[in-house]
Amino acid sequence: MFQGMQDHTAESIKSLEGFNRAWVEEAQTLSDHSLKLLRPTIRGEGSELWFSWNPRRKNDPVDVLLRQGDIPTSAIVVKANWEDNPWFPAVLEQERKDCLRIEPEQYEHIWNGDYVGILKGAYYAKQLTMAQHEGRISHVSQDPLSTIRIFCDIGGTGSKADAFTMWAAQFVGREIRVLDYYEAQGQELGDHVGWLDKRGYTIDRARIVLPHDGATYDKVHRVSYESSFRSIGYSVEVIPNQGTGAAAKRIEEARRLFPMMWFDKTRCAGGLEALRWYHEKQHPVMDIGLGPEHDWSSHAADSFGMMAVAYQPPMPHGHKTKVHSSMGNRR
Repeated sequence: MFQGMQDHTAESIKSLEGFNRAWVEEAQTLSDHSLKLLRPTIRGEGSELWFSWNPRRKNDPVDVLLRQGDIPTSAIVVKANWEDNPWFPAVLEQERKDCLRIEPEQYEHIWNGDYVGILKGAYYAKQLTMAQHEGRISHVSQDPLSTIRIFCDIGGTGSKADAFTMWAAQFVGREIRVLDYYEAQGQELGDHVGWLDKRGYTIDRARIVLPHDGATYDKVHRVSYESSFRSIGYSVEVIPNQGTGAAAKRIEEARRLFPMMWFDKTRCAGGLEALRWYHEKQHPVMDIGLGPEHDWSSHAADSFGMMAVAYQPPMPHGHKTKVHSSMGNRR
């Protein structure tokens, strides 16, 4: 028999008796409420529950049950994809290639079973897809001889403050090695510094890079992020105000440098998720863009874009690099 499992009809599942098999198709749409009703109803001796689905989000109840952490005793989880199909037809192979060419931001979800991560129209959709296919989102090792630069987008304290974000990266030759990502909301400077210490980004190895407002003094406490980091002993650089169209400049520079970037898949997971979502706000009536959407992803994207703006290619042998006037001495 077929039984609908929407929340307003799922209660009727409790009236079923004598069933010891259930197959839930499109299981990614099953709510936590429906899942909790289904399991005890079918779980007689020797019973089986089957779920088939294309992953959508990490927090979908079926993914939480079967793919996140500990899974139920005796559960078997199988990932089956198009490349596992020995009868995969030529017409679908062409569909796959067309998707990669026309909608690269949707390819990983539609064809490789990844969660929906890249929003259609996201600024870095194509660049992230290429980085994934070229193996540039994997494990990234530190260069022990290169400075670790910490690129920040500053936020305030309190529950309603903007998020404070940091990307840790090294410029090694012409490579940009993106090592780590951090985000916190409403925390004090000490919490951010504690994370830096825990990760090994200490004053003798790391340089703090702040946006232009990092030099602005708080009206109450008369301190700035620049002066606070300096007082701890960090070397600090403040990027000058980029002026009109600063966000567009950051996006343009990041896109240009993307082929040179390598990302640590594990440590940068949160930041990469934000970059996959960072997109242009659209006018609700007219089909025009209104600039970057200021949402949960924009703080990570701002510090990421600043990293691209601050990037300096290696100088030819014999040339000296100009040091910005706001650089401080290490303790």
